Amino acid sequence: MSLKTDGTQDFLLTADRCRAMGSTFIASVLESVVAQLPRAPVSAAMICNWPGDPAAAALALRVNGALHALARRGTPKRLAQLYRGEHDDFDGAIAAALSEQDQFIADWLRHPTQTNEVARAGATMAALMASARQWGMPFELLELGSSCGLNLNLAHYAYRLGGTEAGDRVSTVRIEPRWRGAPPPMVPVSIATARGVDLHPLDASDPQDRERLLAFAWADQPARMDRLEKALEIARVHPPRVDLGDAPAWLAQRLAEPQRAGHCRAVVHTMFLQYLDQRHRADLTAILDAAGSRATPDGPLVWISFEWTPDRSEVELRLTTWPNGETRVLAKCHPYGDAVEWLDGDTGSLAP
Repeated sequence: MSLKTDGTQDFLLTADRCRAMGSTFIASVLESVVAQLPRAPVSAAMICNWPGDPAAAALALRVNGALHALARRGTPKRLAQLYRGEHDDFDGAIAAALSEQDQFIADWLRHPTQTNEVARAGATMAALMASARQWGMPFELLELGSSCGLNLNLAHYAYRLGGTEAGDRVSTVRIEPRWRGAPPPMVPVSIATARGVDLHPLDASDPQDRERLLAFAWADQPARMDRLEKALEIARVHPPRVDLGDAPAWLAQRLAEPQRAGHCRAVVHTMFLQYLDQRHRADLTAILDAAGSRATPDGPLVWISFEWTPDRSEVELRLTTWPNGETRVLAKCHPYGDAVEWLDGDTGSLAP
């Protein structure tokens, strides 16, 4: 098989992106997977014959998650030692894992990535602060692609956003992205309700689900792993509400329900649109536009989007508000929320 036909070209592109984001370990893992993949014929066939877009399905990160899961279990021994930093023989360790655990990796490929990245809540909180400055109301939070629902618990985390502190200041989860530009408006955010949806929701109280999430965290980022573990502990105390369902249909149902006067509905998603096809994206936009047309100053709607630009060159934090239908780009962000360049100069005013 050549790289032009075996479906792994995206693995190399993903490796380049990982290296650019400072994760040289994951980049080296993915490059070794490409070199050693023939040792795992079942997994190789799945990748080669993948029915959709391998990049949209994040196949490279699925394989990386499978290998991390194996390393956390201590098997194969050579792989576990690599992940513990005891040697740097990537090709040898990856070759052993692919040949010995081909079926495990193939089974893992059948399930989507679950990167419930808590650091992205920092950007979401900043957007909510900008919205709170405008509307001065409690929020009814609706999240699409919630995974384990950890970002539905954003009110239980502590934030330092460009010098502005927010959230629960005694929380064990502290989110402090590298910040450029002015801070977000210093306005308290009140979350009245929080509810999410996912095609494959995970449960923080389930040991297997917790382990799956931890496997998708990058092994060479211990601070990220520690933050995830602490967020999972908070979720066991404050279980988020995540429904099983299709996001557009679920959202249409939620937005058709009566909205409490004096509350602002906030539809939120982070790195979610890449998993939707064009039809479902269009459906989502139509649903939000229709709901926006019904919004009033006493029952506004905001849409907070943390997503790649169409050419995947950068991640934008966008805010659309109704009833006026205005959209603005609040910030450019690191894909995992580690850095925020705040662009918005409109501090707005409290609505009467």
